[in-house]
Amino acid sequence: MKKIVDILNSYNITLLRLEEVSMTLLGSRKKIRLFCGLTQKKYYICIFFVGQKSRFLRKNANELLELQEKLEKLKNRRYKKRVLLISSPLCSKAKSFLSSEGWKIYEVEA
Repeated sequence: MKKIVDILNSYNITLLRLEEVSMTLLGSRKKIRLFCGLTQKKYYICIFFVGQKSRFLRKNANELLELQEKLEKLKNRRYKKRVLLISSPLCSKAKSFLSSEGWKIYEVEA
């Protein structure tokens, strides 16, 4: 958790609250870490941390959107900010798709 907070602070994202959500609650077995938080401006934020070795493709981007929708139904709230922290290579189509959907993408070290 401290690693995630340090990464977010390096990108000037400070949170009042941060909690980790288990992927089993969303009915997924993906190796993605998911965090929900509250920013200082009282916006809800969801943070996906992907640390896979293979390239992150467009189909993975669609899966992220599905997981976000499931999270919104589970927590019963809308997330104004969505962040993807990724340590694997990122496909240009996936990056442009997520950017057009309003996601912030930050490449981090593993």
